[in-house]
Parts: sequence; structure tokens; C-alpha cells
Amino acid sequence: MKLKDVAEILKGKVVCGSEQIEKEVEFAFSSDLMSDVLTLQKDNVILLTGLANVQALRTAEMSDISCIVFVRNKKVNEDMLKLGKESGIVLIECSCSMFKASGMLFSNGLKPIF
Repeated sequence: MKLKDVAEILKGKVVCGSEQIEKEVEFAFSSDLMSDVLTLQKDNVILLTGLANVQALRTAEMSDISCIVFVRNKKVNEDMLKLGKESGIVLIECSCSMFKASGMLFSNGLKPIF
């Protein structure tokens, strides 16, 4: 699935990395616990989280995650936007709950890690 499809399915707003929305992803992981994210060992993963801070981006960077979807109407702040641009991480905001967003992406073919 392409990142542009992720944004479209979730009716999300790409706030950073729009030049990368043609990138393909295969897996999604949903978590607000960044310690759980650090245990992942897969490629082509997006992260769905309600943790809207720089720590989420740092964690994604260390885990080679190319896209973060911020659920529950969380907003990207200026520090997050700056870091997203520097590290090449696509940032998407959506109003869905984590449960709903995960279900929508799963039902459209994105695979879970576990």
C-alpha cells in the first residue's frame, strides 16, 4: 500500500513528507508505548500512535519507520515538523481512534506485525 492510500483511507492530512507519499509500506504497528516500538524488526512499517511529541519521531527514526500516523486528532507541533523534515519521516494527522484507524488499514490490506 502506498502512503498516499494510507492518508486517503484515514481521511488524514499529510503534514510532512508529501514528496514521499508514493512510497510503499506493507506493515502497520499501533502503539503509544515507544518501548514496544523499539522491539520491532521489520521493514516497510508505519506507526499509528497518539503520542504526539518528538520522542515518537526519535523512536521511529531508530526503528527505521518511514511514516507516523497521529490518531485521535493529535497535532504535529513545530519541533516535530522540523525533526520529521530532517529525518525524512512522513507525518500524517487523522481524527480516527487508534482502533478504528488500525481496522480501516487492516481491512484495506495493510498487514499487522504480530
